Amino acid sequence: MTLRDMLKGEFIDIVEWLETNPDMVAWRFIRPDNEIKNGARLIVRPGQLAVFVEQGTVADVFQPGSHELNTKNLPILSTLRGWKYGFASPFKAEVVFVSTRQFVSNKWGTKTPVMMRDPELGAVRLRVYGTYSMRVRDAEAFVRELVGSHSSFTIAQISDQVRDLIVARFSELLGEEAIPVLELASNYRELGDRASIQLGPELARLGVELAQLVVESIALPDEVAATLDQRTRIALIGDVGAYAQLQAADAIRDSARNPGGGGAGVGIGVGLAMAHQIAGSASQAFRPAPATAPSLPPALPSGPPPIPQMAYFIAEAGKPVGPLDRDALEQRVRDGKLRADTLVWRDGMANWLPASQVSELRDVLG
Repeated sequence: MTLRDMLKGEFIDIVEWLETNPDMVAWRFIRPDNEIKNGARLIVRPGQLAVFVEQGTVADVFQPGSHELNTKNLPILSTLRGWKYGFASPFKAEVVFVSTRQFVSNKWGTKTPVMMRDPELGAVRLRVYGTYSMRVRDAEAFVRELVGSHSSFTIAQISDQVRDLIVARFSELLGEEAIPVLELASNYRELGDRASIQLGPELARLGVELAQLVVESIALPDEVAATLDQRTRIALIGDVGAYAQLQAADAIRDSARNPGGGGAGVGIGVGLAMAHQIAGSASQAFRPAPATAPSLPPALPSGPPPIPQMAYFIAEAGKPVGPLDRDALEQRVRDGKLRADTLVWRDGMANWLPASQVSELRDVLG
């Protein structure tokens, strides 16, 4: 090795950080066996800051650009080192490069459901999920509070702490705002912005800030969501008694699709009995007083014109078909389109019945 090679290995002329890890927030430039040459070039690339540290004390901070290292550019380090009149010899120093770009798509969410009181639903449990973007705002505070003596620092080393802070403040925000659960979806952006503002002072002490906080989902437990779906279905149907009849008809249809199952006949009987019982109790609780006009088939929505006396309806694939007069109904029997377990209803009957139980069709069906 020549003398020039030895000198080149001992004195550092260029101090820089070539970022190779996209998750790296800070990286310490330290060479125990080498010294930084007086007048060396410091290169700070866009999206970086360079922080000089002297025995654990944060000294000078350099912005992006190319800098010549001398007492003029290192006023704080010169004071700490006692360089009153400049220096001419190489020196050892720790330089911490800090990335100031945004670190995006970090996940956050509640580990356990958040309990809150809804004005309509009462006490409910919510799970909240989202993403956030973070960046270093104060390089000195970041190096002092988080990097410390680490040779490098990645986003993963702070993401858990930031996530816990977000969840804690967001939970408090949900309790303070008392927004009804059914209206939360229209307030996602506002809630995210308000949570970011509340988190600002806490994160500033660590030298970081939230560039963006996104609320992706505020979800109810599956069982509560299923109950709300049922309420919506009932509201769309408008008649709880009709809904009960429709549920029974669905069960009968499913049983008919599996004729090999031994419970098909039992399912029909139980379904009809349940439908009759539920429809009766639901009618008393939700229906107005019965009208004098002929009643409509339970599985049909209200609203069609009055049905002539003795008109028939049949249920095919769970859907009512009609009205039919007796001749049309018997023609379906002759065509083989009406089985004994097909449901039939006519005006005056309390419920849907299998065709074999309708007195007018018993002889025809055999």
